[in-house]
Amino acid sequence: MCFLMSLIPATFFVVIGYFVLFSSTKAEGGICIFGRILAIWIFIIASLFPLMGAYMSISGNCPMTRMMQNMHEKGGMMKMMQEGMEHMDQKGPRHR
Repeated sequence: MCFLMSLIPATFFVVIGYFVLFSSTKAEGGICIFGRILAIWIFIIASLFPLMGAYMSISGNCPMTRMMQNMHEKGGMMKMMQEGMEHMDQKGPRHR
């Protein structure tokens, strides 16, 4: 799950990197070189998101996966909501 969610910021950074690379081709001199270096740096950062997402998924440290497993072990989201409502009923109505 973490791997799939890591694709969203990776896509964002790839698009930004593409625009930086495209705009650096329109520039001249030192700005052109700086733009290319910046675009390469953005592409490297974009590649780190799926790598870290894959690592989190493979190692079993993904917090989203653990949260979903906890929900399924407790009987699902509806049961958790019912238990929460029963807990609120036991406390009584709130007074202002």
